[in-house]
Amino acid sequence: MTAIRGAWTLDDRIRGPVREVPVELPPGTAAVTVRLSYDRSAGTLDLGCSGPGGFRGWSGGARSEFTIGPMWATPGYLPGEIEPGVWSVLLGLYRVPAEGLPYEISVIPHRRPPAMPRDHPVAGVRVPRVQHREPAASRRGLPGLEGLRWLAGDLHAHTTHSDGSLGVHELACLAADRGLDFLAVTDHNTVSHHAELAAASALAGLLLVPGQEVTTDLGHANAYGDIGWVDFRTGPDEWAKTVRERGGVLSVNHPVAVDCAWRHPWAAERPRVAELWHWSWWDRTWGAPLAWGQAWAEDVVVVGGGDFHRPEEGHPPGAPTTWVLADPAAGAEGVVAAVAEGRTAVSAAPDGPLLLRHGDEFLAIDADGLVLWGPETRAVVRGERAAFPAGPGTHRLETPANEVMALCT
Repeated sequence: MTAIRGAWTLDDRIRGPVREVPVELPPGTAAVTVRLSYDRSAGTLDLGCSGPGGFRGWSGGARSEFTIGPMWATPGYLPGEIEPGVWSVLLGLYRVPAEGLPYEISVIPHRRPPAMPRDHPVAGVRVPRVQHREPAASRRGLPGLEGLRWLAGDLHAHTTHSDGSLGVHELACLAADRGLDFLAVTDHNTVSHHAELAAASALAGLLLVPGQEVTTDLGHANAYGDIGWVDFRTGPDEWAKTVRERGGVLSVNHPVAVDCAWRHPWAAERPRVAELWHWSWWDRTWGAPLAWGQAWAEDVVVVGGGDFHRPEEGHPPGAPTTWVLADPAAGAEGVVAAVAEGRTAVSAAPDGPLLLRHGDEFLAIDADGLVLWGPETRAVVRGERAAFPAGPGTHRLETPANEVMALCT
């Protein structure tokens, strides 16, 4: 075992939020365990790892220990052969007090791979009983359009591969039971969960969209698509370039959400997609998210994110619900393409009032008495289903008290 001790200072954090601590692993190492110890009441250190062959995982502040072996790894990390040579323990200096934060890293090489923990996701899936509901679009009688149909889902959720409490299979079953058609799994700064998506999707009967939440001190962004890992250490201009070149979509997350608000500068062209409706927008008479979106881009594509982490928080997947007009035969790629092309809408829940841009019309569903607002539109909705000529820009349904009930790109 190798023990590395030190102390991070506030100056260290200012100079760079992610630091690399080199560790040499000798030939013949079959697996490695890393343990991080520090006073969690005094600060917060994020944890990750890279090897000679590249990035191997990230668990942020959710874990203080991980193991990587040839056949299995702690959720958040990628299994595979342990290359001999210099590895780096990645430490994110998320919160460092003025007096400094002492730490200790223990590195334990294994000559034989340790046994897989009994509660590891690969060792056996523990899932709730699923009572599959009819897909939201058919349940609500929503029309199709030129071979496309409306799908209800959530574009932001976490599992045990980062700081969530449910495994991928458990989360998929929970989302299916909510009546969702798709769910993007967006664990922080890792893609280790992608290996479980196909099996969990088949089990739960809904589309699981590969994603990752690129997470930094100055803001978060979701990268959608099977595009490989995006290096969160480089900056948003590089994220956008990487995601675009690999055929994915980048979304700015919860841009006005307390300490996770978007504060990154942007030198190149801004991405159009923005998670304006985040679960934390609990007072929807507060206009800051819409004002931010209007200032961000004239053609902003509005999406929502439940940002699910654990059931006890009280906001399940689909709160809010993002709707996409997609090719149902295209699977997860169809969902990503619909977001990229701006065929989106957001409602408070799968069965909440809904506003859709459907061809040349707006369709207001279950919205009797609400007010349709847009750059050039003012109308009161009469009846449970109403149609209006579609105008340019983001539109919304509000109560007479100005509470936002639905958004439409």
